[in-house]
Amino acid sequence: GEVAAPHLTADIADLNASSGASAQHAAEWRQLAERLRSSSASCFVVPPRLLEKLAFGERDSGIVATARMPRRELSELRLPADPLVVVIEGVEKPGNVGAILRTADAAGVSAVIVADGGTDLFNPNAIRASLGAIFTVPVCEADSVATRDWLESRGLRIHAARVDGAVDYGQANLAPPAAIVLGSEATGLSAVWHGSRVAAIKLPMLGHVDSLNVSTTAAILMYESLRQRQSSRTIVNAR
Repeated sequence: GEVAAPHLTADIADLNASSGASAQHAAEWRQLAERLRSSSASCFVVPPRLLEKLAFGERDSGIVATARMPRRELSELRLPADPLVVVIEGVEKPGNVGAILRTADAAGVSAVIVADGGTDLFNPNAIRASLGAIFTVPVCEADSVATRDWLESRGLRIHAARVDGAVDYGQANLAPPAAIVLGSEATGLSAVWHGSRVAAIKLPMLGHVDSLNVSTTAAILMYESLRQRQSSRTIVNAR
């Protein structure tokens, strides 16, 4: 759609626009086509009915792009000096995966690892919910044991979000280099994320419900990490 396509110009194989598109969508298509001029992508204007068949469901927004899926291995991830990595284990709803990626992009997360994934990372609903962030945030799929070992080998402090966590998230040191690990709402995290090398953190639940949507929890923790990182820089700069 017109929201995701501008973020993935390097991955676009072909770009399609409806001949019946609104003036706004037609202008957006021309801008994208101009940006793709130097690439090998093909650009087409197609009849509205054909675009409806290309689009997912009945969500035709006037533009449909076909993109290459940027699949990576864990060993291919390249991290900055002080990274924040988010791990989501066993999350089944593609909308939650996409929402987490969208927030990860906004909060400056270094990478997202989908561990023992319960859904296709490139499910149309995940792509749509990410608003294209699935193409801008370094993301890969791996099993949980390999992910834990990879994080430890890179010296990241690992924080697992659990309802029985011993430390309130606001008291935990989430500033990079760190990893935040979240499980599905139904089953939580596996035993891989227990042990002395993993800090169990929690969000206070003061009402009647006992859990939050995983994408909501992820957003709170990512922005807490960002707040701590920015606060640290402010203190250093003030000296």
